[in-house]
Amino acid sequence: MMKIAPVEKPYAGNTLQVSARTYGIRSCNMTKVVAINGSARKDGKAAILIRCVPEELENEGIETELVQLAGRKIWGCTACMKCFENRDRRCVLDDDIVNDCIEKMAGAGGIILGSPVYFTDVTAEMKALVDRAGFVSMANDGLFKRKVGSAVVAQRWTGAIHSLDTLFHFLLSADMIVPGRPTIGVGRDIGDVDKDDEGIASAKNAGRSIAWLLKAVAR
Repeated sequence: MMKIAPVEKPYAGNTLQVSARTYGIRSCNMTKVVAINGSARKDGKAAILIRCVPEELENEGIETELVQLAGRKIWGCTACMKCFENRDRRCVLDDDIVNDCIEKMAGAGGIILGSPVYFTDVTAEMKALVDRAGFVSMANDGLFKRKVGSAVVAQRWTGAIHSLDTLFHFLLSADMIVPGRPTIGVGRDIGDVDKDDEGIASAKNAGRSIAWLLKAVAR
């Protein structure tokens, strides 16, 4: 089962211990992946797909955590540039979930971003997160640099590629490493995604690719 746990101190075991200085990676837990579901609907189509990725990661001994933005207060970026003045790894807007997400993302070795398609793009919640997290990352010398990143999108008919572009623009602009193919699931109703065998298989393959890359980086 996917664990819901706060970020803890970096992993200090033998198999996946990583030198942040050697690889240019900020101190983080390379055996943990945080998945963020940007859907406004908790446990909807996007959540079903996202959960398929951690199943494969956990089979490889990698801890996962799912954060769902549904029902949580979240503001868009105001371009105040305070994050560049403060450089404290936080957004100055401190009364919503974003700083908690940034902390979890910075403390993990891998980040999965997922969203359903809303009018051929990601949800407003996900866009608010990537805008503000991206600014904070830039202001602090690349908080997410060389982490492993992946994207998951659930669609009904169209808009998956555009939505993936939005998520990949964030992952790549943050200097993250993206392995393999992204995950796209198709379905009108929530349960329909479970019937999309190709989408489910793609999500599981993404999990295996992330696990392989995390282990490769940690050697």
